[in-house]
This record gives sequence, structure tokens and C-alpha cells, in this order.
Amino acid sequence: MQRPDNGLPEDIREHMRLIVRHRRPRVSQLIKPASPRSSSCRDISGLFYPFLDARKAHHSASHDDLSDEYERISRYYVSQLAYLATRLDAMPEATRTVLDHSCLLYLSNMWSGSKHDSTKLPLLLMGGLGNTLETGRVLSYLDKSDDERKLCSLYLSLMDRLGVKAERFGDADARLNGI
Repeated sequence: MQRPDNGLPEDIREHMRLIVRHRRPRVSQLIKPASPRSSSCRDISGLFYPFLDARKAHHSASHDDLSDEYERISRYYVSQLAYLATRLDAMPEATRTVLDHSCLLYLSNMWSGSKHDSTKLPLLLMGGLGNTLETGRVLSYLDKSDDERKLCSLYLSLMDRLGVKAERFGDADARLNGI
């Protein structure tokens, strides 16, 4: 594989592909960038997407979350997730693939940006985490109480499977059932 040029690419598309090319870390985090020069940020991103014909910055577009513009931005990020999963699934590791031994977690901090509604979050897990996660399922926790559907409970469940033992994480002291 050819070594990339020094520095960070100006184009977010090149930057995202560069990030997913790197194979070394077993645990990593990708957050929607604030700018082409930053690989992570808080939830308020000022990144623009002229290649998607989106005129608003990411955060502003999220407040109109039913618009075609925001859908194009969201689809772009999901396409990057698909690209990463495809790459990991093509890499052999022992008798399976890197994706089989990994867990990709993709989520948003809002259900609806226009309403600032975070009562339910869209979340996607990909990979089998070394056969510790059953794949090919859709799980809904909408009928559960708030204490039975904490995101931090999911994190505790995943940490267990990674060999990181913690009695509590964030606001959770119990694992998420059904994982």
C-alpha cells in the first residue's frame, strides 16, 4: 500500500478513506469531523459538503432532519461505514475475517435534530466481536423502561466482551439485556 502524503487531506472524502485504511488499532473512534483538518469533534459540526450539493453546515442541516440535504449527508456517512465494514470483511484473520472479530458501533445522539429529541436513538452494531455478538438481528427497546434501555448499559455489555470489567459506566450499573 502506498504511503499517503504528510498532513491531512483537505477533502473530507479523502480524509475518511485515509482513516479507515489504517489497520493497527483494535479499538478506535470516528466522530463526524468539525472540519477537514479535524478527525473528531463534539456534536456541533461546522463541516460543509459541497460534493453533496448541501448548502448548510452539518449542524444546521441536522435541524432540518427531514430535508433531502440532511438525508444526503446522512447517507454519505452510512456509505463510509459500509466501506469500512466491507474492507474489514475482506481482511482474513485466523479462520474468519477482521469484521468477524470486530464490533462497529454507529449511532446518533439525536432521534430528531429538529425537535432535539433523544428519547430513542438509531444505533447499528456490525461484526461479531469474536463470536460474542449474535448478528443478523433487529432489537427494539422502545417498550422498555428508561432504566432498561440505557446506552451506557450497552457500553458495559460491549466492554465485558472486550475483557474490560467495570461495575459501572456513565449512568449505568447493569448490562443491556438481549445483547
